[in-house]
Amino acid sequence: MAFPDEPLGDQLPPSELPPEHNATEPPHSVGGEVIFDPSHAHIAETQSYSDDWSSSYSNPGTAVTVTPPEPVAPAPPPSPPRRQPPPPPPPDEEDEEEEGMARMSFLEHLEELRSRLLKAIGGIVVAGVVCLFLGPQLWDIIRAPATTALKNLHVVPPELAQIDPMDVFQIIWMKIPLLVALFVASPWVLYQVWAFIAPGLYKKEKRWAAPFVISSSLLFIMGGLFAYFVAFRYGLEFLLGLGIGHGIRPVIDVNLYYSLFVDVMLGVGIVFEIPVMLFLLTLIRVVNPSFLVRHSRYAILAIVVLAAVITPTGDVFNLTLFATPMIILFYVGIFASWLLILKREKRAFPWKTFLTWTLIALLGISVIAVGVLWYQGYHFVPRWPIFVR
Repeated sequence: MAFPDEPLGDQLPPSELPPEHNATEPPHSVGGEVIFDPSHAHIAETQSYSDDWSSSYSNPGTAVTVTPPEPVAPAPPPSPPRRQPPPPPPPDEEDEEEEGMARMSFLEHLEELRSRLLKAIGGIVVAGVVCLFLGPQLWDIIRAPATTALKNLHVVPPELAQIDPMDVFQIIWMKIPLLVALFVASPWVLYQVWAFIAPGLYKKEKRWAAPFVISSSLLFIMGGLFAYFVAFRYGLEFLLGLGIGHGIRPVIDVNLYYSLFVDVMLGVGIVFEIPVMLFLLTLIRVVNPSFLVRHSRYAILAIVVLAAVITPTGDVFNLTLFATPMIILFYVGIFASWLLILKREKRAFPWKTFLTWTLIALLGISVIAVGVLWYQGYHFVPRWPIFVR
């Protein structure tokens, strides 16, 4: 018994069905093209079974042949994920720094040393040629301490004596230009020294090139100025005054005077390089601030002995005058080395507190020193040595 709502396709034989019921798929037309609607797939399946049943019913002797579905090839197994190489280890700071270091053989070091020496000598020669045209003017500056000392000792005339006829020519036109050229070309010479050392330093340490050249040049020039305006003048006047009142009239030989002048100027200029030398030794990891502090008493003893050799006189006053700046510069070098260690360890230095207390200490010492000298009868004058009794 069929229900009234059931479709006629389930009751009528296939020959009497409408054409649309013989289709295996419900057609749909969009723009004249027949497409398959997946939502009606069950209708097509029902009609297929109905057609098979109708055929077997009309011909009972025939068997229903059901075509099995074509086998579907299995999907290939997913390929295993490609193994990624392990990430490289983080670069070591020392390895990065060592990449900036040049590797040179022994012969290459010798060739580099030869090249730097030739460049340094070339700079001195160029400065000497320029100073050659200023020989007489430079001599007037060099002989000024002797002239001042003779005037203060009331020696008339306050002039130097020439013993060898070749002395003046050699001094004015050969020796003086060479001496002045050493001070003028000192930045170039010290830069060549740094350029020779730099290949053996780390990449970060090569940034100290400009501070090294500038500070070492300034210290060398400051040492020369200290020797000229302080050490040499006081020492020379003391030496020449030893014979006054004992029937001795001081006569200064030009050649001997110039030799003494060169010894004092170069000696004090090199001694003023103590901070740079200590900083450089700390930079290349030869010494450290703690080592310098522990052995400071031996360093002070060596400084006093060196000052006794450089000092033109043997009195305690001039020895102290030479040794005190050297000792101060030694501790300045320790302080600079300590700043370098702090920078390596990435620690900050309390500059504000340090500068404040340093300024207060300097002002206090200056006020006390001026007060004591003023009490002893010293006063300011518009000439060297400015503060006299």
